[in-house]
Amino acid sequence: MSTLVIVIIALVVICFLYILKIQRQLVGLDEKMKNALGQINTQIKSRWDAVTALVQMTKQYSAHEHDTLTDVIRERRGTVTSASDVNAQNEAINSVLGRLIAVAEQYPDLKANDMFKNTMDGIKGYEENVRLSRMVYNDAVTKLNVLIRQWPSSIVAGMLHFTPQAYIEEEKGKTNMPDIESIFNGNSGKPQAE
Repeated sequence: MSTLVIVIIALVVICFLYILKIQRQLVGLDEKMKNALGQINTQIKSRWDAVTALVQMTKQYSAHEHDTLTDVIRERRGTVTSASDVNAQNEAINSVLGRLIAVAEQYPDLKANDMFKNTMDGIKGYEENVRLSRMVYNDAVTKLNVLIRQWPSSIVAGMLHFTPQAYIEEEKGKTNMPDIESIFNGNSGKPQAE
């Protein structure tokens, strides 16, 4: 065999190994991103369950609010399959929580109920888990997008039909959310600036 043939074979093997390496990295990051989105979905469903429990607690205090909030939950509860779904679900949950907080202000017995307090604390825990999962998701998206956009891995990504993914943005009204702590301390629960 001539040296030229050996060099060509070596280059083909190196190119194949490079493509294989990039493909594995892309698939790994894509799966990490999907896993994080699944974790977010699980936490959001848990938040909805907790919010639903709070709505059930309002039934004895305000049947009208209970029926209205139950209808809202039925309409808005869904599965998270993309970054925009996460933001939509968070906005819906925050809307229902805002109304629940208003009901709790009207009915001090509800606000003082230990089950109500524990469920609200649980919602805070789910919110923290969603925040952490969002960070993992956005980290995976960053790594995936960099790999997709950088040359020469962009060539492999294009051949394998990988496209840049969207980040989960911070909630738009986050600074205007009611402060749950202030509700239990007897304050109005009005939005707090961060």
